[in-house]
Amino acid sequence: MRYLALACDYDGTLALNGLVDEPTLAALERLLASGRKLILVTGRELPDLQTIFPHLNLFERVVAENGALLYRPGSREEKRLAERPPDAFIASLKKRGVQPLSVGQVIVATWHPHEAEVLEAIHEFGLELQVIFNKDAVMVLPANVNKASGLSAALKEIGLSPHNIAGVGDAENDHAFLARCECGVAVDNALPMLKEKADLVTRRDHGAGVAELIDRLIQNDLVDLGPRLKRHHVLAGTTAGGETVLIDPIGISLLIAGTSGSGKSTLATGLMERLAEQRYQFCVIDPEGDYETFEIATPIGSTQRAPTIDEVLQLMKTPTTNAVVSLVGLPIGDRPSFLLTLLPRLQEMRARTGRPHWLVLDEAHHLLPSSWEPGALALPPALEGVVMITVHPGMIARPALASVNTLAVIGSAPSAMFDEFSQAVGGLAPPVQAGPLEPGQALLWRRGSGEAPLRMRVAPCKAERRRHTRKYAEGELPPERSFYFTGPEGKLHLRAQNLFLFAQMAEGIDDVTWLHHLTNGDYSRWFRERIKDEELAADAEGVERMNNRDAAESRKLIRQVIERYYTLPASSPLPIPGTDAASRRNP
Repeated sequence: MRYLALACDYDGTLALNGLVDEPTLAALERLLASGRKLILVTGRELPDLQTIFPHLNLFERVVAENGALLYRPGSREEKRLAERPPDAFIASLKKRGVQPLSVGQVIVATWHPHEAEVLEAIHEFGLELQVIFNKDAVMVLPANVNKASGLSAALKEIGLSPHNIAGVGDAENDHAFLARCECGVAVDNALPMLKEKADLVTRRDHGAGVAELIDRLIQNDLVDLGPRLKRHHVLAGTTAGGETVLIDPIGISLLIAGTSGSGKSTLATGLMERLAEQRYQFCVIDPEGDYETFEIATPIGSTQRAPTIDEVLQLMKTPTTNAVVSLVGLPIGDRPSFLLTLLPRLQEMRARTGRPHWLVLDEAHHLLPSSWEPGALALPPALEGVVMITVHPGMIARPALASVNTLAVIGSAPSAMFDEFSQAVGGLAPPVQAGPLEPGQALLWRRGSGEAPLRMRVAPCKAERRRHTRKYAEGELPPERSFYFTGPEGKLHLRAQNLFLFAQMAEGIDDVTWLHHLTNGDYSRWFRERIKDEELAADAEGVERMNNRDAAESRKLIRQVIERYYTLPASSPLPIPGTDAASRRNP
């Protein structure tokens, strides 16, 4: 369910001439029966509202005084969200003959044409106050206090995001509040400018218009309005003609596939940056520690400590917090089990709060392997709000791939990637122009649209994230990304699953084996293709190309190259069992 709550203005929206009729009350009760919540957002003062409308218990929260006061009907608690203007200011308005004059816990209100006297008094006292209009009503509030700020305070308390809220109003003071909601609706009697800005205008006015909106929410969750909500869409890239390529963040099931080092993480990182800018929430499941330094997300887990399910859920309780769940502290074989234990808990959280809006699965072929039988049974029927990143689409569990509705393919073999995906799901691959994509390009295919993949230039990240984090020095790379010392005849099979172990083995390996890999350029190739560090690889190539390939000197230089970019643990290298060094140190 996309819309978990409806936020309603009172006067001119729910109410006609201050009163709410029985059909409108019945519609509010229908909405509550659908499992959604109600929030009232009004310019009225609370005592006045309680007198005229005895049904506040229908609402989870009431935002009164145009955003300055929060009321909890369940406990009858009140919370001021700002400070009231000084008494001297209010006395000055009375002295100027401003009548009627109403003073709430924060708000000071009068009517047109007294806005001139109000502005004169604000100027006289040098106060940081604003004047907000609601048709003929003139409201004085502290700066930055409005219905939108009050709604945000209410949503924070009940753990909902504005992206899971529809709002409805009718007047000037509803602009900011409706813009804050995922879908902003104006009733038919609303002011022309509000109707022009709204995502939807009801056919009927006042409470009948609200009832019309409620029935549409219950019927189809406003799915038909999706194409109108492009103000919330996320930039993916631009076409050769300069047209923007947007992705609807709601309901997306995106697969980002491409060859190693092709820019998959750049695309994913950029999408998440722009997602966060629009206050959507995401959670990255990071099996290899690639996102541990992602500044806009809070990391959980490390090489020394595995994360817990409760830690993840606790962090995600705050709608504005994004998470990176690092699984480098878990054995590789336990990582799929962790995800499949977490998924039902996140699904339950989404049912209550709509969040996290995106679940990003890096190296998805490790987290949801096609060969892992429990995965097919434990996955939910449809995966929405999920982004999977992989170099091997065919190695992802078929039920997960079946949910994919959008593909972004990057790298040197786009046709092969589309073919691999289509074979895995039992469908036809789209026609793709042969040949590798240029760096920074991607093909975006909306599956089932009948359209060919769209070639685009990926929108750059605000700041290119260094992927070379501590996990490369101390963590555990999977077997296919580890380095193997084999020697010229392939008699050895010594695995280095991180740079620390590589440096240890470099000290203990025999000279013939060391020089064999040096001469073949294997070290720089591993740094470039598996560690994915071009600077490290370029420096290592300089050592490999030296004419005088002395084993001891080249070992020292390669280690210095590594330490130039990474901080290795301070412990001294250990002898590797089965090597000459181990024999020499343990006679």
